[in-house]
Amino acid sequence: METGTEGETSRPEWVGLPGGLLRLRRLLLVLWTVPLTAVTALVPGLLAGPAWAACGLVWLAVAAWGGVLLGRNWRSWRYAERADDLLISRGVLWRTQTVVPYGRMQLVEVTSGPLERRFGLASVQLHTAAAATDAKIPGLAPAEAERLRDRLTELGEARSAGL
Repeated sequence: METGTEGETSRPEWVGLPGGLLRLRRLLLVLWTVPLTAVTALVPGLLAGPAWAACGLVWLAVAAWGGVLLGRNWRSWRYAERADDLLISRGVLWRTQTVVPYGRMQLVEVTSGPLERRFGLASVQLHTAAAATDAKIPGLAPAEAERLRDRLTELGEARSAGL
């Protein structure tokens, strides 16, 4: 049921992702770039001379720039629960907004891999009849992911029962 005058639209209440996902992604970036830095500095340094050890600095620059990009990407993820659908927005340069009607949802699942569990994170995966509209919300707190799953399942059942 909508309130207000005709043509008036209410702005969705957007929810961002918690900081745990950003910490996890930055840790993975460091875990990949530190060994690459060491190898890239040691091998040329030992074979060609100490000046060539500076090649390892390239990976430090990659890590620094990657940390900035990860932060921008993390801030771009958000979702909003509306009366009839769920909105998921993401992307920095190419913004993507996915609208998943509750009545079209077939399956809502919560997943959490080993690293996600270690950081207290879970993802909500939404499956619909059309594979192109499947959507995912990564990096949620497990309690929020379960709450969202239960709410979306309840709303999906209510909307599909009305068809």
